[in-house]
Amino acid sequence: MKGMKLYLIGTGILLILYLAAEYYKPKPTDWRPSYLKEDKIPFGLFVLNKEYQSIFPETRIEMSRLPVYNTLKDKERKNTNYLIVAGALHVDELDYKELVKFMKAGNHVFIATFDIGSYLKDTLKLDINSSLNYGKKKSVPINFVNPSVKAKQPYVFDKGLGDLYFSKVDTSRATVLGRNEEGAVNFVKYTFGEGALYVLPNPQLLSNYALLSAEGAAYAAKALSYLPVAETLIWDENNTKGNLGNESLLRVLFKHDQLRWAYYLSMISLVIFVLFEMKRRQRIIPIIPQLRNSSVDFVRVVGKVYYQQRDNSDIASKKISYLLEFIRGTYRLKTNAIDEELMAALVSKSGGNESDIRHLFATIEEVSKPGRVTDYQLITLNKLIEKFYKEAQ
Repeated sequence: MKGMKLYLIGTGILLILYLAAEYYKPKPTDWRPSYLKEDKIPFGLFVLNKEYQSIFPETRIEMSRLPVYNTLKDKERKNTNYLIVAGALHVDELDYKELVKFMKAGNHVFIATFDIGSYLKDTLKLDINSSLNYGKKKSVPINFVNPSVKAKQPYVFDKGLGDLYFSKVDTSRATVLGRNEEGAVNFVKYTFGEGALYVLPNPQLLSNYALLSAEGAAYAAKALSYLPVAETLIWDENNTKGNLGNESLLRVLFKHDQLRWAYYLSMISLVIFVLFEMKRRQRIIPIIPQLRNSSVDFVRVVGKVYYQQRDNSDIASKKISYLLEFIRGTYRLKTNAIDEELMAALVSKSGGNESDIRHLFATIEEVSKPGRVTDYQLITLNKLIEKFYKEAQ
């Protein structure tokens, strides 16, 4: 036990030292594209959330962790915008139909994502491609098409923020709002009734990293200016955080490096402790044999006694008595006299075969006569009684 205590104390000290070193070491920049409104990392949306509220102060922001279908189904939405900024979009046929109803009612939808999903890709006839060139430090310059918002100098971003474009666009349905310097479309609009759908293949242009620069803030403001001033903005979090109620303790642990490694070290220490404790610390407990069931032996002894005495008449009498008692207790029938009335009532109540019941009572009458009961008669009686028990209801 002394060695185990030293082991546990040493493990605890090492764990504390490791956690202290992890806590005080410089935190590296987190470049994960989370697209969450509360994240201040480069590719979070903290700045967009604050700036949107300052640009449209009268707009009420409504966060939604539900799929599009559940958010819009059976809800009368008027003067509302729907904003989706995510790495990948998960929209099926039901979601799309609700979006179309939503837009035809005069509302607008703004989607910024790298991957619009197979259903929207087929429905809108859109394909996203990239012009990213790792040999270049700057992205391909981009700009708007409309002269009223088009900048004199195109926008140029680093880290490939504006390098994605639509390699296929159905221009008969879509209105082109933006292009890159090579002429590829990178911002489109689809009109649905009184509303519209705006699709931007570069969600990072709305991130903290882009908005903290003058060019990024100007581009994002002009892109979002296509959305009209609305009473409500539905901010989608289903495509970034997942469905509501999908949080768990382990998900929080794995989100932070320090907590994740602390969890791993705890599990490894627990496994090592279990391996050390696998040694037996007491004598083997002897196996106590299970008590024998003597009821079976008793039945066998009684059976042997009857078999040796060969008193078939006594056995037949007892089986007939048990049968009549069963009929009286189960069907409430009088068995004083075995006649046609009893057999008819028994057939009706038990649901048994009439011929089998008549055969049974005929055999009872035969073995009840004075004289010796043969083995054949006893076996026949037993079979008929057992058959009646099985068929009786």
